[in-house]
Amino acid sequence: MRIGWNGGGHHTSLDAIREQATCAVEDGFASFWLSQITGPDALTALAAIAANTPRIELGTSIVPVYGRHPLALAAQALTAQAACGGRLVLGIGASHQMVVEGMFGESYARSFTRVKETLLALKALLAGEAVSLDGKEIVARGRLTIEAASCPILLAALGEKMLDLAGREADGVTLWMVGPRTVAEYVAPRVTDAAARAARPSPRILAGVPVCVTDAPDRARAFAAEQLNLYGLLPAYRATLAREGLMGPDGLLAVGSEDDVREQLSAFEAAGATDLRVNTLCPTPDEAERTRTFLRALSREKNRT
Repeated sequence: MRIGWNGGGHHTSLDAIREQATCAVEDGFASFWLSQITGPDALTALAAIAANTPRIELGTSIVPVYGRHPLALAAQALTAQAACGGRLVLGIGASHQMVVEGMFGESYARSFTRVKETLLALKALLAGEAVSLDGKEIVARGRLTIEAASCPILLAALGEKMLDLAGREADGVTLWMVGPRTVAEYVAPRVTDAAARAARPSPRILAGVPVCVTDAPDRARAFAAEQLNLYGLLPAYRATLAREGLMGPDGLLAVGSEDDVREQLSAFEAAGATDLRVNTLCPTPDEAERTRTFLRALSREKNRT
């Protein structure tokens, strides 16, 4: 299991993203991931920082497919891939109803269909092939002429149909608000079986985990409950938390001593995760620094083997 750094989607400046990504390289993380929320465009940012972040993989986790036509998204991804020297991973997903309908003004009623049609169009376009798709949600006709290698596609998948699609058509899944029990009993078996039935390689399973190394785990969990409160209100995440047997998102915080956190992160590897993207989520600067020191050592250990 490789360990990467979760840059998130909270940044307001490109300089802040570049600084964090540069630290990820120096600390020995295998990858650096950005999400597209309301900050700088994730794919553009990864292209802009590529020269400052040699060696490591650069990825989105995720870019919503709503608001982005497949031809435009594929062109952006291939341009970023060229800037990254072939190190880009494109994570895409449906986002959430409150975002799609509240911010974009689109209907979320056929989110699975939108993702499926976008994914099929992207696969062809990223491979340099022509696409001719007259779907229920997407119409896309044409091809791109960009000198860049295709990039792997990870799908944000939590439901059964989306996991099957990820295994059958994508290169794996990118997860958030998902614990090791859910990975072991639900995600990994389903996506792996779908890939095997489609004669595709074993899929990547990228899990996101907030971390706090601390001597006061109860305080850290209370802080995490405040910071992650919104995720617990979203239907898709409420379902995954229930599947994990948790009352709220704070239950997914990897927290405690260095040994405690190591054991909690190792549970994801035992469950079938191939990659983690981690970030600090701590009440105090001292705890954040202690956590970063631990994660730095762990990433160098894991990514060296």
